[in-house]
Amino acid sequence: MAKKAFQTEIKQLLDLMIHSLYSNKEIFLRELISNASDALDKLNHLTLSDDNYKTMDFKPQIDISFDAEKKILRIADNGIGMNEDDLHNHLGTIAKSGTKNFLESLSGDKKKDSNLIGQFGVGFYSCFMVAEKVIVNTKKALDSTAWTWISDGSGEYEVLESSKDNYGTEITLYLKDEHKEFVNRWSVENIIKKYSNHIQFPIIIHYEEEKKEEGKDPVKELKSEQVNNAKALWTLNKNELKAEDYEEFYKTISYDREKPMKYVHTLAEGNLQYKSLFYIPTTPPIDMQRMDYRSNVKLYVKRVFITDDDKELLPSYLRFIYGIIDSDDLPLNVSREILQENKILEQIKNASVKKILSMIETLSKDEAIYKDFYAKYGKVLKEGLYNYGENKEKILNLMRAYSYNKGENISLKEYKENMKDGQENIFYAIGKDLDSIKNNPVLEKFKNYDILLFADEVDNFVIPQIGEYEGIKWLDVTNKNADEKIKTTVDEEKQKEFANLIESFKALDGVNEVHLIDNINSPLALTEENSQMSYMEQIMRQMGQEMPEPKKNIEINIQHELIQKINTLEKELRDKYCLVLFNGAKILEGQSLKDSKAYIDNVHELLLKNLV
Repeated sequence: MAKKAFQTEIKQLLDLMIHSLYSNKEIFLRELISNASDALDKLNHLTLSDDNYKTMDFKPQIDISFDAEKKILRIADNGIGMNEDDLHNHLGTIAKSGTKNFLESLSGDKKKDSNLIGQFGVGFYSCFMVAEKVIVNTKKALDSTAWTWISDGSGEYEVLESSKDNYGTEITLYLKDEHKEFVNRWSVENIIKKYSNHIQFPIIIHYEEEKKEEGKDPVKELKSEQVNNAKALWTLNKNELKAEDYEEFYKTISYDREKPMKYVHTLAEGNLQYKSLFYIPTTPPIDMQRMDYRSNVKLYVKRVFITDDDKELLPSYLRFIYGIIDSDDLPLNVSREILQENKILEQIKNASVKKILSMIETLSKDEAIYKDFYAKYGKVLKEGLYNYGENKEKILNLMRAYSYNKGENISLKEYKENMKDGQENIFYAIGKDLDSIKNNPVLEKFKNYDILLFADEVDNFVIPQIGEYEGIKWLDVTNKNADEKIKTTVDEEKQKEFANLIESFKALDGVNEVHLIDNINSPLALTEENSQMSYMEQIMRQMGQEMPEPKKNIEINIQHELIQKINTLEKELRDKYCLVLFNGAKILEGQSLKDSKAYIDNVHELLLKNLV
């Protein structure tokens, strides 16, 4: 068969691999072993659940051998194998979006980027970091034809029909001269123990050892040795395990070099039997903020791998969690549709969510660690307040909000404990960023109270949904009439005195109502008829959708000297000053003006008149 060109993104990826983007080249072996384990998982599942495969003689294992003189390293498995189409789809083109997303996520930090290889499922290509040529010989289970894939990583590959006695895949690497350490038994063994010790299938290393007998020439003897413990760590009793065991296993499933922030291991017995192991990663998953994020939780049934592609195993607001769920009660031939409707799995999911939230609660007792956790995962965790009512109170207790008075994040419990006598509401404000919220004159009306400030995009959706916390209602201070219980009354005489000024403000485009107040320091403040709708409209505009500007209510501070002076001006000049004040208040709120030039021209005109 003629050679075929790699897809464009694959070429880019190979170029990065070959030109030493990554500092720890040994990870190629981790990736190939991980792929072999996946292939064994798939066939193991089929031999237990599909009648066509049940008669197969299947003893899963991974074999590693090498030829030091020829600089050849081989990694073989007796897993599901591949046919011709699989080779083209998985090794020549992008079957999924993994490669493209991987390329988009590169940061230039070698340590960080090397961890991305496994996260995006492009690990096979890492072998070109150390190999000048790669041959993949494979035969799919139940197929009669074997196939060979060959490439030197230069931009082309070829697929040929070949021969192979057994099903499975064997990858042969012809190593570059500078990487001959990877045909050393001890180097290979150390890498396996470092990255792949908890792979649940035996990893057998085959090597030659000189046997010496007195009076005879040394004889090379072929030996085989299992180098990993091949135990599913999550099935072991917690008393048998050390922190180092959990940390080592975490690194094999997360591709994180750091220790996990926290983990929880559950061995549930009784009516519902399952095992679970969940980790909070130190380094957030790179695709955590993407709509097409990959699930980081694997589902097993009686230690048989079922899927790692089911986002229903945990709610989306816990998508940063890595882990394992292993059920004794689910059928092995469970389908995606059955998973979605299965009551047992739903019970396990609910119990798992409670375990994870309790783990986070434990973490919150250490202020320094929780500050780091919340900076990384707080935005995602808050999504649980939207459409996940069953755990709302727990998530509210885990949530942190910026205190206007304290200038730092606090818990709702702390806010409640510090509420003023007679205060009936939790006051809050939402905006584009903290600075623009702090600059909003509306906050001045509540100067005797603390206000919680929210500036994450997700806040626009979730915070207005909260409603109340432990019986205390939430109140958005930017809403019209939010200050009914604290504002002072302006008498009719003042209404008459400032009638012309009120008319000038009412005549402005985008103004709904105008009121007189005397309880702020700024000249005026803006409020909304429906602040939640305003937030939604802002988001829609950021997404490029045309949305009408919401009308504002203007509250004029009649005690301010500037307001009093403008009130004495003739209509034409008074109107210009009112427009400048209105647009200036919008800018303070973090809004963009439709016509910034007109605003600046207006300011220049007023400055010029006062300077002449």
